Amino acid sequence: MSYVGMGYDSHRFVKGRPLMLGGVRVPFEKGLAGHSDADVVLHAVIDALLGAAGMGDIGTFYSDEEARWKNADSLLLLADTFRRLNRRLRVVNVDVTVLAEEPRLGPYKNRMRAKMARVLKMSVDRVNVKAKSNEGMGWVGRKEGMAALATCALEKI
Repeated sequence: MSYVGMGYDSHRFVKGRPLMLGGVRVPFEKGLAGHSDADVVLHAVIDALLGAAGMGDIGTFYSDEEARWKNADSLLLLADTFRRLNRRLRVVNVDVTVLAEEPRLGPYKNRMRAKMARVLKMSVDRVNVKAKSNEGMGWVGRKEGMAALATCALEKI
């Protein structure tokens, strides 16, 4: 039996915060606004995993109204999500698309893949990260922030 999930996250750019994507600090003059570290990649993946498992969404377990998640490292949230799934489901693959005009993410994609694969205890070749521009259209195109879409497949253990 297999299950498929889809996740989405978006955050506005702000000055004065580091830009965290896929658990990797990406050098850039702005970071993303959010309660935790605002890692759109990991938040989209968490939502995809929880959705595939029928367990709700990221806010179900990591509410932005809870002080304990303030500035939280999203790799820890991903690890906690994995522990919740690992009782009955195995992650088969993860695929992420980041929507951003800048910064260029090519040099960081493999590090993101490796960090997610390590946490999810899977081969790095089962984790994919793509970066796409929005061709200057909409809020992403105006460089107001970035978004990420993720899909995953799970199977019963």
